[in-house]
Amino acid sequence: MKKFFEPLKAVDKKILLVVCALGCISLLMLESTVYDGGFVLNRAVLVQALAYFLGFVAMLFVLQVDYSLFFGITKPMYIASIILLLSVYIPGLGIEQYGSRAWINLGITTLQPSEFVKILFIFLMATYLTDHREDIKKFRGVVLAGLYAVPIILIVLKEDLGSALVYMSIWIFMVFFAGIDYKIFLKSIIGVAAAIPIAYNFLGDYQKDRIEAFLHPDNLSLPGNYQVWQSKVAIGSGGFFGKGLFKGTQKEMDFIPVQQSDFIFSVVVEELGFIGGFAVILLYGILLYRFIKIISNAVDWHGALIVTGFTAMFLFQIFENIAMTMGIMPVTGITLPLLSGGGTSVIASLIGIGIVLNVGMNSKKIRF
Repeated sequence: MKKFFEPLKAVDKKILLVVCALGCISLLMLESTVYDGGFVLNRAVLVQALAYFLGFVAMLFVLQVDYSLFFGITKPMYIASIILLLSVYIPGLGIEQYGSRAWINLGITTLQPSEFVKILFIFLMATYLTDHREDIKKFRGVVLAGLYAVPIILIVLKEDLGSALVYMSIWIFMVFFAGIDYKIFLKSIIGVAAAIPIAYNFLGDYQKDRIEAFLHPDNLSLPGNYQVWQSKVAIGSGGFFGKGLFKGTQKEMDFIPVQQSDFIFSVVVEELGFIGGFAVILLYGILLYRFIKIISNAVDWHGALIVTGFTAMFLFQIFENIAMTMGIMPVTGITLPLLSGGGTSVIASLIGIGIVLNVGMNSKKIRF
């Protein structure tokens, strides 16, 4: 058992401290959403606590394995990714929630496969880009890298727009880091922009409604706009110091939508004010900075690309979720990593952080 915890001595302790801090804030704010004059250990709080426990156990398992071992099994991983994503369409297993069919029913809980496939996707792209490092400097190489990722991204897009945007941001960041020529990058951006009207036609009605609502924020009759407006009221009413822990009125009267998950940041700012919101953003900033340090110290291209993928994943999710609560970005259902309630998201995030720590730990070993 002692050997199982041995890798913790070699990992980035600052990352672990940030994760623990975000975990404590998450449990505290989830408790606030159900607080009724006294502490209530409802299902959401218990699931979050269990998810953190299972996530840390999974992280420890990840630290036992050299991440380079996964690069020899990319074909099975690619097939597994497709199967996992398509599992939501199996009758009796896949279910629809929040307007999208992106979950599978496990009886005691639900699971979103795309959260875990993100991890496989990052490994797949890291291997592909390492094997085609010279090709990526040419436009044809970028197109082929896109075609490699497209099947997975299209399946995710069919299921959930928010998750698809995360996958696309991962691809863009990793291709950029792999050394794409800036002229080719600009051409690719133009090509993607030109394809947006075509892609729009393949979106589901609920996805189109969210985009339409974002483009017309003053029309409160459009789906989601009233909820975003209430979120902005909550954030604005928090002021500099907030209304006080467990004392948020917008939260208490259920004006803040999906307050345990998508809009948890609104609860934080209403009750803890600008100071509380800034503290959360600062913690995320430290986390991403430590990720970048690991990228710069990585001793192999594979490892650097892997951490780049996870940096992109966390950065986009953090930005999109917080911006969404302020009406700056469309409502996409993307959760705030490590803070929003949701077992699948927490476990997948902690596994991802475990892989990042693994890269950093192995880099230290080699350098030593």
